Amino acid sequence: MATTKGGWCLCELLRFFYSLFLPGLTVCGILCICLFIILWGIRLLVRRKKESVATSKNGKNQLVIAFFHPYCNAGGGGERVLWCALRALQKKYPEAIYVVYTGDVNVSGQQILEGAFRRFNIRLTHPVKFVFLRKRYLVEDSLYPHFTLLGQSLGSIFLGWEALMQCVPDVYIDSMGYAFTLPLFKYLGGCRIGSYVHYPTISTDMLSVVKNQNVGFNNAAFITRNPFLSKVKLIYYYLFAFIYGLVGSCSDVVMVNSSWTLNHILSLWKVGNCTNIVYPPCDVQTFLDIPLHEKKTTPGHLLVSIGQFRPEKNHPLQIKAFAKLLNKKVAASLPSLKLVLIGGCRNQDDELRVNQLRKLSEDLGVQEDVEFKINIPFDELKTYLSEATIGLHTMWNEHFGIGIVECMAAGTIILAHNSGGPKLDIVVPHEGEITGFLAESEEGYAETMAHILSMSEEKRLQIRSSARASVSRFSDQEFELAFLSSVESLFK
Repeated sequence: MATTKGGWCLCELLRFFYSLFLPGLTVCGILCICLFIILWGIRLLVRRKKESVATSKNGKNQLVIAFFHPYCNAGGGGERVLWCALRALQKKYPEAIYVVYTGDVNVSGQQILEGAFRRFNIRLTHPVKFVFLRKRYLVEDSLYPHFTLLGQSLGSIFLGWEALMQCVPDVYIDSMGYAFTLPLFKYLGGCRIGSYVHYPTISTDMLSVVKNQNVGFNNAAFITRNPFLSKVKLIYYYLFAFIYGLVGSCSDVVMVNSSWTLNHILSLWKVGNCTNIVYPPCDVQTFLDIPLHEKKTTPGHLLVSIGQFRPEKNHPLQIKAFAKLLNKKVAASLPSLKLVLIGGCRNQDDELRVNQLRKLSEDLGVQEDVEFKINIPFDELKTYLSEATIGLHTMWNEHFGIGIVECMAAGTIILAHNSGGPKLDIVVPHEGEITGFLAESEEGYAETMAHILSMSEEKRLQIRSSARASVSRFSDQEFELAFLSSVESLFK
């Protein structure tokens, strides 16, 4: 009797759900149609805004080319790509209108351009219109202590919407890696889309770190100790990677900065037919007037590090390895040594990071031998490179490493991390000769630095010569040719 009653209840439940199927399907259809009409209305509104922006004084439509770069006033390699790309396009398309979406609201457009010249020795030949965005705080990592990738990506959609509402371009180029803005500009703005990817927002390496429960700057220790939390985070990463692939595939042209980045983007975005490697522009020519012979204004050796003060750059490893080297120096009677960390600070988080690094130097007792140079002019950077014996780089899976190339061009012997772009593209043999060194651990860095310092000047000179000869492929001229060739289809 109970079985019969249970079967009857199940049949009634199935009938109930079946009776809801058609009404539910109808409601979903109506909602989809309404959503389509709303989006189409927004697209028409946006296109009308575009027509008003692109009309010049003589009544003709001018091409509007926009770069999305919320931190364009920072002093890193990504900003050098931006200014070199703008300079290259202005040479080829001088009649176009150029726009940069930026969140640097505390400075004027003229100050941004002066900063680009002071830091990178780049001056543009035509005007640039800066669209200042007030919601840049939505992409700050400090706003999202948990689910940072998702939070920043969703925040970038709102920031992109603010940008789109202020200026609708014909060609939109994301030069900073905010892939979630691409569908907005493609489907609502009707723009042709280009992407220059420095570093994928998520990578298969990040997935493996979580899967293997390894501690990292983006994988907290309390998660690695808990198998359940690790599984949840892994599912979150896989879902995010899938969505990241979808939005990235909206690009009409994709440029990546290294072989390492290429492999990940091909795996995630699956747009191999429109993806090219375009090595970042490095001002190689400017450093060629630095003599390769060691310049000694002070006794001892200078070690320099070039890179923004971001967590992934792993500056603590440099200071810890340097402290180990100083201990070795006492035992091996090496000459006096000084470490200079040169980089840009984008915000208060970066400034706090520098203060933490100063504290680390004090804790290790090396504060007298470690200096910090923040947002320094280009000429001062060049002076440091001309005097340095070793250039340090410690980021795991660095996508490329413009600072590494600059060190090699200036004749500084580079010691980079044994991963990513440095390993695959930069610190590679040239005509069979060594161009630099790679390491991974504190001990490995300390031992390699000691090895370099123990070499004869003749041996170091040989490495410098090979390194300088190898970096010509990363020059501004090579970048302009590759960049213009890649984006050409956006202007047809």
